[in-house]
This record gives sequence, C-alpha cells and structure tokens, in this order.
Amino acid sequence: MKADEEGFEYPIVNKNVCINCNLCEKHCPIVNKERNIEEPIAYAAINKNEEIRNESSSGGMFTLLAEAVLNKGGVVYGAAFNDEYMVEHIKVTQKEDLKLLRGSKYVQSKIGTIYEDVRDSLQNGKWVYFTGTPCQVDGLLAYLGKEDSHLICQDIVCHGVPSPKIWKWYLKQFKLDNARISFRDKSTGWESYSFTINQKKKFTQYASDNLYMRAFVKNLSLRPSCYECQSKGIKRKSDITLGDFWGINKVCPEMQDGKGTSLIFVSSEKGVRLLNEIKDKIELRKVTIADAVKYNPAIIVSSSQPTERTEFMKKIEKGRFNKITYRYVKDPFILRMKIMIYRFFVKRHKNKADRKE
Repeated sequence: MKADEEGFEYPIVNKNVCINCNLCEKHCPIVNKERNIEEPIAYAAINKNEEIRNESSSGGMFTLLAEAVLNKGGVVYGAAFNDEYMVEHIKVTQKEDLKLLRGSKYVQSKIGTIYEDVRDSLQNGKWVYFTGTPCQVDGLLAYLGKEDSHLICQDIVCHGVPSPKIWKWYLKQFKLDNARISFRDKSTGWESYSFTINQKKKFTQYASDNLYMRAFVKNLSLRPSCYECQSKGIKRKSDITLGDFWGINKVCPEMQDGKGTSLIFVSSEKGVRLLNEIKDKIELRKVTIADAVKYNPAIIVSSSQPTERTEFMKKIEKGRFNKITYRYVKDPFILRMKIMIYRFFVKRHKNKADRKE
C-alpha cells in the first residue's frame, strides 16, 4: 500500500514478484460487484445499559453484539486510535478492551495485516466479529474468497472517510498527552454532539463548530471513491449494518429520548441469530426499510463532491489548518444565528430534564 499526496493509501502491484495470475482482479470487490440477494430486516434499537449507551455514538449496539461473540471464545476486529492518535484496525479478545473500538472515528483506518489475521483466526476455529466501513467489509470477504459460518461482518451507515493526512495536520495544534478523543461526545446531546479531546488540558467544541468536523460533513476531506461509493445500498454483503437512527422521533417517537438510538439492518441468518442472543438487553422495534432510508439517505446515496474539494486539498497542505479550512466551511450569518438559537433551547430542555431526574 502506498499513500498518495492527499494521504489516502492505494494498493501497488510489485511487478518484480507479480506472476500475472490476475487474482487481484478476480477478487476485487469493485470489479466483481456481488451483492446480498436478501432484503434486510430493519430495527430501531437501544442498549438498556445507560453507561455503555452514553459512551457510544448512538444506541450502544456494537458493544453488545461484540460481547456476544467474545462469549463464544471469539475475537473482535475494529478501528482504534494508536499511540500517535491515528486510526488503525486492531484485534480485541477481552471485553474490557471493547472500549477502544467503541465510538465513531471519522478518519480512514489502516487495515494493515488484519485481513490475514482474520483468516488465521477462522482457520483456528474462532468466532470472528469484524466491524468496518462497507468497503472494508467487501474487501475482507473478497480476500477470504469464501463464506465462513463463524464470521460475522458488521458495517456502518457511512458518510465517507476523511484523509489520515488531514487528521494529522489538524492535530498539530494540540499537545496531546494520554488523550482520549471523542468525535461524538454526547454530553451536549445526541443530535448536538461535540468533538472532545479529554486530557489535562481539555478541548471540547460543538461538532458543528469544529473545523475538522465541518470539513468532513461538507465532504471536503473525503476519499475520492467515497463520492461514487460502490458498497452502498440496502442489500449488502455484511451480516449487520449499524448507524444512527436519524428521524426516530418521526418513525418511533417512543424510542427517542435524546440519548441515541441505533438503526440496525440484519441481512443474514447469522445476523438474526446474533441479534436474538442480546434481545433481553435491548429495546427493539421493527421498522420498514422505507422509513429507515427516508431519514438516513447515506445508506444508499454517496456524498456529493464539492467543486472546491481539489482546491481545498491543495491549499490545506500549504497553510494553517484552521485558517484555510474556515474559508471553505463558513456558514452565512443568518444560519449561524439559527444554530445559536437552536442550541439555546436544546440546552434549556436538557437542564429541565436533568432537574426532573
């Protein structure tokens, strides 16, 4: 793998050892676009454990599903921060380490040799729970080349993956020391979450004010392939898909309490069986696919590419991150005022709810 000038890694064929077997093309998930033929079942879900739910991006489903696999003596693979605060896939074998994988990380994770590790675990008869973006799941299944009854693949409702290089530039302004980074700090609300760096000198900011997050949401920092994602869709290769259930107040108002609700797509018998194992630990409501997609278009629609993306990616390398990014993400004055008013009422509502408790 080799990183390009934007910081995204791409596979490179070593022509010195290539024997022209064409296996890379035969197994490429983009060249061979196989899809699940089964229509998934859609649910709204909430983890009854409030502590885990508060630490999770939405309803806290990942932890329960992963724990169920660990209970079988299995292993879990997912994205975590390394010592340099970059994101990479790791293997977890203990429940207490699931916290490393919990929570959204809006940076493309480095897969490294994880696919090989997954293969070895399966060959040793282990149950495996792999979580990643839809394209990472497609890549794993293409690499393995065959179904395995002990493999559970869980992807996400993905907006796109920002460049690790952009993330690294953003972090240069902080002196990080044993820091815990949260892209989805729900202390300010599930729908009005914050970006937070917890350390001795804490930094926290509404995500809608944070320049890194704004560049992400406005699609400026995404991988080029994310604008024409080949892994989106209702019918996926994964067994389970997790995401935020935006619009839950309209679809299942009784499942909306402002603390986060998960959207679940179950696309296989393996997924159904695993979900059944945790049913007593969750609140679950079946919903229609149409309702799920209506308020969560990222399930099927790729992020649009801004006309200024190329210019942004070139300029960001030459100037200060905050100064350059602000030029491209600044909202009109009236919109900024509307956001301030919205936050005021959200905060007042939250304070009233806290006093009642």
